[in-house]
Amino acid sequence: MTAALAVDRLLDDGSGRRPRADARRNVARLVVAARQAVVEGGEITAHEIARRAGVGIGTFYRRVGSLEALLDAVLTEVLEEIIAKGDEGLADPDPWAGFTRFALSYIHLRNELCDVNKRLGDVLDHSRAELRHRIRLLVERAQQAGVMRTDATWEDVAFLMVAASSTGPHTLGLQADTRQWDRNLQVVLDGLRNPDPGPLPGEPPVLDPRPEVP
Repeated sequence: MTAALAVDRLLDDGSGRRPRADARRNVARLVVAARQAVVEGGEITAHEIARRAGVGIGTFYRRVGSLEALLDAVLTEVLEEIIAKGDEGLADPDPWAGFTRFALSYIHLRNELCDVNKRLGDVLDHSRAELRHRIRLLVERAQQAGVMRTDATWEDVAFLMVAASSTGPHTLGLQADTRQWDRNLQVVLDGLRNPDPGPLPGEPPVLDPRPEVP
């Protein structure tokens, strides 16, 4: 979990001056603490994040301005990480390996992205088009290489990746292992990979014309 992108964004006051080292350390701690609180489902308040980061509330407001500013920087950072993982996947000479590595990163980062976005009031807009574009390219590349079934569209794959990470830690009285999402994804990947997939029922999903939700 890197904090560099969000730290740079929060410390950029437009002056071009290099921030003090202690200021950068404190902001980095706040960014990491905010991301940990989101991942753990903990309380997301300025006081709680300051406590987790080991800084005073005065330092919190002096360095990041507001909780919303901090979460907005975190949101952008997580989205940029996901898009970067997509680019890494596209650069991999093995289309299937590139897609699967992206998918593994995506299922873990997506829920963090959505949790922060929900806290900010669903502010994501055009940036999700960039993510859809990466997923489409990764899927089409794998299909053209003959390693992914061609009757599943990239829209299908987007839904399947989300489904793999949408389970909670408990179901039917069962306790999931910490890598349950990874196990779910492996089953999905085995179903997507050629050869010999079974036929898919129904029609593939299409882009929803209503206002976007994560």
